[in-house]
Amino acid sequence: MDEIVLKAGREKSVRQRHPWIFSGAVERANGSPGPGATVDVLSSQGEWLCRAAFNPQSNIRARVWTFVQGEAVDAGLLQRRVTAALALRKALVPAGETDALRLVHGESDGLPGFIVDRYADWLVIQCLTAGADCWKDALVDALVEQAGISQVFERSDVDVRRLEGLPERSGLLRGARLPAWVVIRENGLRFNVDLQSGQKTGFYLDQRPNRQRLGQLAAGRQVLNCFCYTGAFSAYALAGGAESVLSVDSSADALAGGVENIRLNQLSEEKAQWLEGDVFQVLRKLRDQGCAFDLVILDPPKFAPTAAQAEQAARGYKDINLLAFKLLRPGGLLFTFSCSGGISADLFQKIVAGAALDARVEARILEHLTQGPDHPVALNFPEGAYLKGLVVAK
Repeated sequence: MDEIVLKAGREKSVRQRHPWIFSGAVERANGSPGPGATVDVLSSQGEWLCRAAFNPQSNIRARVWTFVQGEAVDAGLLQRRVTAALALRKALVPAGETDALRLVHGESDGLPGFIVDRYADWLVIQCLTAGADCWKDALVDALVEQAGISQVFERSDVDVRRLEGLPERSGLLRGARLPAWVVIRENGLRFNVDLQSGQKTGFYLDQRPNRQRLGQLAAGRQVLNCFCYTGAFSAYALAGGAESVLSVDSSADALAGGVENIRLNQLSEEKAQWLEGDVFQVLRKLRDQGCAFDLVILDPPKFAPTAAQAEQAARGYKDINLLAFKLLRPGGLLFTFSCSGGISADLFQKIVAGAALDARVEARILEHLTQGPDHPVALNFPEGAYLKGLVVAK
């Protein structure tokens, strides 16, 4: 088997079982491993450290499959990892709660770069790395066998694949035909999901417990839902007894999907308003018009995928949170989120605190929110904790 040898003093993170090995830590490769090839990782002294998927085209030069010496990286290992991942979800997420959830969460399930989301009787996969790409067929075989679902669609059409030197790819892997919409159920509500071209793999599954929490606090409130996508938070707010919900997004197609989701759940269409526009501009316009709300939701897309964009992203987060504080009535609630990997939970809280200070409001954190339990975070991979949320009272 080919090998990579680390530079002297650069094996600390591997000994702590972090699954990423960056290019700057690699002294040399012994052999000619190509993208996705399995390699043994050795210290500068020749000590065996782990077995990983190699990619000479990525800044993350290797992603660890196993830290167990002698353990083969083969279809059997992948099947065991898939089986364990599915068993964890079965134990954590009650069957009656939802039929849409994340079944495999990449490194946190020991399958670097491999994502699997279930939507009713469909599986949607993402292969984000060269290693996952090489083992795709074996992984899909294990999934179909273990999950008992035979319809599989691939959504490896994300920017991160370009960083891996891989082309974007999307298409049907198993099954006869992908429907235009798949209807999922979640905490007594139903939602239309576009698996082929919807955001992420079609829906924001990671927000499920946070949507439920918002529904519990929405009764009697006038709600503003920013970056609403297809209106899942809006539906929960109306189902929870909100007096009205104004939903804002830059995509007309997403807003049309939101209207359909309100109808699908037989919620009050009169209480739901939809506004197409840039959220930053809309918030300023609402402020200038003297509008006020009892509950504001800020769930923007990634402003900072990596730490390199954190400074610029921080300005964007501060801007929208400052405007949200100005639009909140006294006693109002702000549900504010960041899914940017480059923004830590501590930094996000400081940004929101700075926004409150600039808005000249007294505010208190009531709750810290994060992704659902079907998106677990391995203790040796803190990067898996990407969703940060706060419930703030004005």
